[in-house]
Amino acid sequence: MPRVRGTLSIIALPELCDLAIGRMAVVQEGKMIDTKTGMLLGVKDCLRHWFLILRCSWIGAAMGAIPGIGVAVIDWIAYGHALRTEKGAGQTFGRGDVSGIIAAESSTNAREGGHLVPTVAFGVPSSAGMAILLGAFLIHGLVPGPDMLTKHLDITYSMVWSIAVANIVGSGLCFLFSGQLAKLATLRYTLIMPIVLSLIYLGAFEASRNWGDLYSLLFFGMLGWAMKHFRWPRPPLILGIVLGGILERYMFISIERYGVSWMLRPIVIVMFTMSILTLTRPMLQDIREHHGIKAMLSNFGTPRLKSDHLFPAALLCIFVVMLAQSTQWSFEAKIIPTIVGSVALFTCGLSLANDIFSKEHREGVVELADKAKAVVTQKIHMDIASKTAHLPGDVILIRGFVFFGWMVAFLCSMATIGLLPTVPVFVIAYMRLEGREKYRHCIIMAVIMVTLIYGVFDQLLSLPWPPTYLGDWFPAFKVIPSV
Repeated sequence: MPRVRGTLSIIALPELCDLAIGRMAVVQEGKMIDTKTGMLLGVKDCLRHWFLILRCSWIGAAMGAIPGIGVAVIDWIAYGHALRTEKGAGQTFGRGDVSGIIAAESSTNAREGGHLVPTVAFGVPSSAGMAILLGAFLIHGLVPGPDMLTKHLDITYSMVWSIAVANIVGSGLCFLFSGQLAKLATLRYTLIMPIVLSLIYLGAFEASRNWGDLYSLLFFGMLGWAMKHFRWPRPPLILGIVLGGILERYMFISIERYGVSWMLRPIVIVMFTMSILTLTRPMLQDIREHHGIKAMLSNFGTPRLKSDHLFPAALLCIFVVMLAQSTQWSFEAKIIPTIVGSVALFTCGLSLANDIFSKEHREGVVELADKAKAVVTQKIHMDIASKTAHLPGDVILIRGFVFFGWMVAFLCSMATIGLLPTVPVFVIAYMRLEGREKYRHCIIMAVIMVTLIYGVFDQLLSLPWPPTYLGDWFPAFKVIPSV
């Protein structure tokens, strides 16, 4: 699944689903938004965390210079770095600590400069934007390479300064309009949801114009929501989606070129060792906290089944099916699924068994230091806590199915009558049925959305629309855009 759909489905859709389940705005009613004070506090926070900004900017520039490293990867690497290095991050990250935002945004702003390095010096674009820039170079007769660093150095520096000036101008505009932009967070979810969902569907399809991307959007959206609900971190899944194709491609090249001898090279051995230590770190930490394997094994007792065990059990079934299907493929095709599936099956099974058989500490007194350490370890979590935990489980489940039911209905209508006719129907139906919004508000919102999509994507960009059943059955209706 391409990176755009992965980020939209796993990160964006679960957050929208929580808004729909909680039936609330991004900012709860009654909370005041003081943008002037907030801007001053933001400046003070950046000055106080200047060393974190420098470190994460370096991470963003360095990672951006590596072709194929996606935006989501860079952001989460910087966030993970801050999570492990900032004092007290285990208790504060995900609960309003600005350090996590500073880390991610510092790397984001620095990555564009890194993207220019391989594009200008070697002609290897490191992102979709750099690929467009490379095409502009060739159109104007500029060949990336040593000449861009000697004969055309003025052009290279003009691009560098353009990025710097663009960041300054962008920051100024955000300061100027921050008061108005912040008010968007106070809007009811029924005013925001149909607009955002329409744009998500449009962006998911137009990137590659493949219906399979929309199916992936739904599936991974539900998976991301389940992971958030059961407190399984989603960033590692994003990293796997982004880096999985790159890993498989270059591993296949290495095996075809060198066989298995490349695995015995010193740098590869070091990297494998670091990966194994990273994967086994939770187990080693658990053994150390229990003061040995024997004491850890004595903590197991009668199995206890809970509803939280359903999700890892479902993942185990998926891994088993994946491994079973891959056994019939050729060696080159099944090597990555076999390795990943086997490791995932082992670790997920081990985690599920630990949750089912571990005893609860009902007796004895835990030392204060050990208890504090356990609390810190438990709270280090690279994800956003759900805001719907206060609702009953059956309410969460029903409203979640209703939300994804709206998405399925949008997809079916899009396949039948086209995207543009679907948008006003969806906007009006969602706003009326979910929020009892007034008809005039629904109609105004629908007209704005249709005008925006038609003007930008049909007239300005001339993007092709997906085929529809209505257009196939009645060709005369093809005069309507997107039918």
